[in-house]
Amino acid sequence: MTISLGGVVFAWSLVHLPLANMDLQFLLLAIMTILVTARIAVQIPGVDGRITVSDTLIFLVLLLYGGEAAILLAALEGACSSLRISKKATTILFNASVMALSTFVTAWAIRLAFGKFQGAQVSLSASFGAAVCLMGLAQYAVNSGLIAIDRALKTEESISQTWRKHYLWTSLTYFAGASAASVIARLIAAFGFFPVILTTPIIVIVYFTYQTYMKSVEASVAQADQANRHVEDQQQYISELELIRKELHESREHFRTAALHDALTGLANRVMLTDRLNIAIQRKKRHADYLFAVLFLDLDRFKVINDSMGHVAGDNLLVVTAHRLREGVRPGDTVARLGGDEFGILLDGLESFSDALRIAERLQKDLLQVVCLDGTEVFTSASIGIALSATGYDHADAILRDADTAMYRAKGNGKARHELFDPNMHTQAVAQLKLENDLRRALERDEFCLHYQPILSLADEKLSRFEALLRWQHPERGLVSPAEFIPVAEETGLILELGEWVLRQACRQMRHWQLQGLVNQSASVSVNLSCKQFVQAGLLEQVKEVLDETGLLAQCLELEITESVVMENADTACSTLRELRALGVRLSIDDFGTGYSSLSYLHRFPITTLKIDRSFIGHPSQNDFNCGIVGTIITLADNLGVEVVAEGVETAAQVAQLKALGCEFGQGYWFGRPAHPAAIELLLQKGVYQTNGNAVWPPLETCERNCAVVGSRVGLIPLIG
Repeated sequence: MTISLGGVVFAWSLVHLPLANMDLQFLLLAIMTILVTARIAVQIPGVDGRITVSDTLIFLVLLLYGGEAAILLAALEGACSSLRISKKATTILFNASVMALSTFVTAWAIRLAFGKFQGAQVSLSASFGAAVCLMGLAQYAVNSGLIAIDRALKTEESISQTWRKHYLWTSLTYFAGASAASVIARLIAAFGFFPVILTTPIIVIVYFTYQTYMKSVEASVAQADQANRHVEDQQQYISELELIRKELHESREHFRTAALHDALTGLANRVMLTDRLNIAIQRKKRHADYLFAVLFLDLDRFKVINDSMGHVAGDNLLVVTAHRLREGVRPGDTVARLGGDEFGILLDGLESFSDALRIAERLQKDLLQVVCLDGTEVFTSASIGIALSATGYDHADAILRDADTAMYRAKGNGKARHELFDPNMHTQAVAQLKLENDLRRALERDEFCLHYQPILSLADEKLSRFEALLRWQHPERGLVSPAEFIPVAEETGLILELGEWVLRQACRQMRHWQLQGLVNQSASVSVNLSCKQFVQAGLLEQVKEVLDETGLLAQCLELEITESVVMENADTACSTLRELRALGVRLSIDDFGTGYSSLSYLHRFPITTLKIDRSFIGHPSQNDFNCGIVGTIITLADNLGVEVVAEGVETAAQVAQLKALGCEFGQGYWFGRPAHPAAIELLLQKGVYQTNGNAVWPPLETCERNCAVVGSRVGLIPLIG
């Protein structure tokens, strides 16, 4: 549309151009406008705008030759100027049209307001000054308005926003150009055209001088701007350094906190507790009356809760525990989480050691309170070990170790209690550690052996079977009691490897005696299973493998499980027992009567034997045979259809009482002590007790005498129970 209107205006001006008035002066002005002055512009200092000489000459033509001549010249100048920056026809035509339209509006605005004045009519009158102002204003308004509209349509900005942003201050250039044109017009009116033109070289010199000055000013401004930017850059750099310093400080504090605190509970960790313990130890060395204590705390049922309710519930329990511990100590004390469910507490600056005991008791009461985890009420307790500074320590690890030792003593004595460390505990702990280390090497060094104790029929005192009993021949300590090393093997997990060795060795020995004809083919051997053995996943496959490897029939193997083991998880135990019984293996409940058997479960267990615990048979030197309980067990076994073996039989009177109650089998020193296989073989080879294919076990004194002889021959340890 702008191009179309511009074309119409251009054509109209061409038609109405007063050719009679066009002279050599106009031609020179046109040539100068199109070829020369369009390239010259004067920058206005401090303003984003320039005065172009071509605009000044167009205004001059408007004043001297009228609007039509000015319109044509403006259109040609716009086209030529656009041609230098773009080859697109639409851009060239648009710029030419804008110049034509703005000059057209300007010319008619002056005509309508002041009539025609040109040439000799140019004077210094007030109307002439007003006309010049109107000329600059009209040219600026139309020119900037049309260009602003076009730019706004392309950038999708509002017209007013575009105009204010890019063209508001360009008005100065139009008024300056109009003013310059009016001055030149007045000079031409006074002195003529050519005298004024002759001043062009002076104007050019002034122009270039001005340009040189402006470049110098621009250079100075650029240097000043560069200096300002440098200052700003330095300030920004300093600000960034300050920010980095602050972030490094915060990061250092964060990592320091993380390095010294537990992430889950927010308590101090082992590192911080150790540091504060070392400080307390040094203070104790400087001040003899300074007292402190360390509590080592472990939750008693944490593993059960963690395994049954999940790790999230376990973490929540630890957080609650941490809060209660923090609330239960004094402000200056240090509570630390050492790992898992273990906590350490430094009671600093005690008035007396009794304060440590009172705090331990208070913490135990606090931890006994119910905890709600995911809507479930949970009860727990803690075992606490206490180490006092009076013992004398040089390192934090030592006092933590002793508090830990005391805590394990508390657990061993029934849990939910506290124990005070004494040096004997450390001695026992060192001995226990040495025992554990020796136990780990005992299998490799072939230090274990099996002793066998006979089980006889009470009716005719004929041999029924043997029980295999593990013995450890320590190279320094001699024969170590199973009561001493079996709990250690259970705790360390060595019982699994050791139990498999016992099972394989006992089956191999019994099969050897069968093949040698020393016992009949139905004779069996009893092997005790520990709790960990009984619940291991591969028990059934292990028993099958051992029987296949040794060639022993399944019915010649009896597995003994304690009453407490099968009742810990009766349903699972029942399933395992049925699998073993289906294999053909005999099953025995050992130490019966000492646990808490449920009759509703007992009749479901596919057992073959009940073994009455020796505590009901009584001590040989005391007449404490419990006829009521023993008789009840025998009656129960008879109703269940299983055999009964009485353990710990050591006197003829006990044998008589058991026979009277109807007990079938007996085991104890009265019939024979546990003996080395070599001693057993010597007695079996005598043949004096072979009656109807069954071995009759000799009296106790004969067994001891013969076993002692064998022991002396083969270099065995004296046979003990």
